[in-house]
Amino acid sequence: MTFKPFVAAALAAASTLAAGSSAYAQAAAAPQVTHGAAVPGLCIISVEGVIANSTVGKYVDTRLQQIVGQVQAELGAERNGIDAEAKTLEGQRASLDQNSFEQRGAALQVRANALQRKAQLRDREVQATEQKALARIGDEMEPLIRQAYQQKNCSVLLQRTSVVLANPAMDITPTVVTALNAKITQFAFDRERLDQAAAAPAAPRPTTPAPAPKPAPKK
Repeated sequence: MTFKPFVAAALAAASTLAAGSSAYAQAAAAPQVTHGAAVPGLCIISVEGVIANSTVGKYVDTRLQQIVGQVQAELGAERNGIDAEAKTLEGQRASLDQNSFEQRGAALQVRANALQRKAQLRDREVQATEQKALARIGDEMEPLIRQAYQQKNCSVLLQRTSVVLANPAMDITPTVVTALNAKITQFAFDRERLDQAAAAPAAPRPTTPAPAPKPAPKK
């Protein structure tokens, strides 16, 4: 079995760490039921649950919240500056000629439009940052899932979200959480800079030298 696509698909399905944590918590809080015997060879995992309950997953969640806070502070400061200038301009309406008022208003609108574009860019950057961080966790998790799969003598591994109820004895999620905690607890990352990536010049493509001309045939 190939686990890499399995992990990647599960991570793609988890839009945020909070959503994964909520879904796993709801499953854990479900009313107690009496399970039948565990099915030999059939195993279950919650990739989102591993992320939400692992030390590194909680670290990534906290770091992402910090990055979002930095973005909000940056955009909020610019928005407050524009709002303050707009109020000042409105208070000076009576003392300004129409042409000056319209020019300053147009300049404010340009700044507001630029701020909106920046906010959209920052949103994409935060999303890209989250996806990259989750992919890093997925890379660290992938061999641990394979290891737990083999230790449990699994023949089939199902994602927990596709199963309504199952005997917990078939769930390898806790095993993978423990292994992931022993492997990694955090890693440094910052907000992705998509504007810098777009501005970077493309690397020159290597050119293949033209073949040397063949000598003219002797007469």
